Amino acid sequence: MKYALVTGGSRGIGREIAIKLSVDLNYPILLNYQSNDDAAFETKKDIEASGGSCTLLKFDVSNQEAVHLTIDTWTTQNPDSLIEVLINNAGITRDGLFMWMKPEDWHQVIDISLNGFYNVTNHVIQKMLSNRYGRIINVVSVSGVKGTPGQTNYSAAKGALVGATKALAQEVAKRKITVNAVAPGFIKTDMTAEMDEKELKKMIPANRFGEAEEVADLVSFLASKRASYITGEIVNINGGIYS
Repeated sequence: MKYALVTGGSRGIGREIAIKLSVDLNYPILLNYQSNDDAAFETKKDIEASGGSCTLLKFDVSNQEAVHLTIDTWTTQNPDSLIEVLINNAGITRDGLFMWMKPEDWHQVIDISLNGFYNVTNHVIQKMLSNRYGRIINVVSVSGVKGTPGQTNYSAAKGALVGATKALAQEVAKRKITVNAVAPGFIKTDMTAEMDEKELKKMIPANRFGEAEEVADLVSFLASKRASYITGEIVNINGGIYS
């Protein structure tokens, strides 16, 4: 059995990606989340209601020991199964001007977005390599491509993921593993709920915030066999705000 693992999958973009991979590509979903049990169970219920299957894997992506223990336990319990698609979506923001940024606000953002990518991907990619097939998709951000004031930590983490995506893609392409990233702009989620949408959308050529489902549609395509010749790409999905 081939599975798709989505990190940070209980809400927002991650949730929509998990649902879309289940519906479009018929992958059983491994849904990672860190703390919000209610949201995770709700997403699991929605996936199952649409005819899919979902297993919840609760761990902090920045904790390498927890990542290895949880994935290894699942692998032992499912010896004939493997993770064929990995979506690195987990991330947090701790916004503020750099000159006043506290060390914990810098380290937490880097730990989850960047070190979390390493912890999960480095562990999962071993079996993809031996199986000679895989799809790795990193959810980055317009902040990681152009930089956003007030988000130096987030821009640094996502910008590093952009570089990692391009480098790793070249290392594993011969094994039929593609590595791509999607870079959303302003998307309607909990993360952007506090923003002044009316004011901000004036900066966006499409004159609106994007929907999480639109990002999920793009990820679903990149995770499919139809995207086998696309690798090392950073695909912007931002309504033209940075094109």
